[in-house]
Amino acid sequence: MSMVTEKLKAKAEMYYGDQVSREKFSSLLSEIGLPDGLLAMQDIEEYGYVKEKGFVWLKLEKKREQRFDNILVCYDTLVTAYVEPNRIKNLTGVKAKDFLVWFTLTEIHVKGPPQGLVITFKSLVGLSLSFPLSLFKAMKEAQDAKEEKWCRIIKL
Repeated sequence: MSMVTEKLKAKAEMYYGDQVSREKFSSLLSEIGLPDGLLAMQDIEEYGYVKEKGFVWLKLEKKREQRFDNILVCYDTLVTAYVEPNRIKNLTGVKAKDFLVWFTLTEIHVKGPPQGLVITFKSLVGLSLSFPLSLFKAMKEAQDAKEEKWCRIIKL
C-alpha cells in the first residue's frame, strides 16, 4: 500500500515533470541544510511536499542507479521521507550497495562543526556510513558542469 494517499495529496504542494520537480526538491534540501545534489534523481514524474508534516515524496518513471564515490545507490519508483532541519528520516525507496552488500537506507543527517561537516547515512539494520559534506558539493558541481556541456553541444 502506498503511503501517498489522495487525502495526503489534497494537503500537499505538488509539482509534475522532471525539471520543476528536481528544482523544488533541490530547493527543499538546501532549505533544510542538506546538499541539493544529495539524492540526485532524474526522470521525476511527481514531487509532493506536505509542509506541516514534513512529508515528501518523489515518483520516478523507473528505478534508477547512481554512483557516489565507491557506493552504488538505487532509487525505487517511489521515494518517501520525512524532512526536518539537517535530517531526512523514515526514508523509503533508497538502497545503497557497498562492496557486495545492499543496505536499505532509512535516515540521512548532517552533523559537525562548520569547517568539517559530515553527512551520515543510516541503514535499516543499524549500520551507518559517513562522508565529508564537501564530497556531495563537489559531485553536484561536476554534475552541473556535465549537464551544461551537454546543453552547449545540443545547441550547436
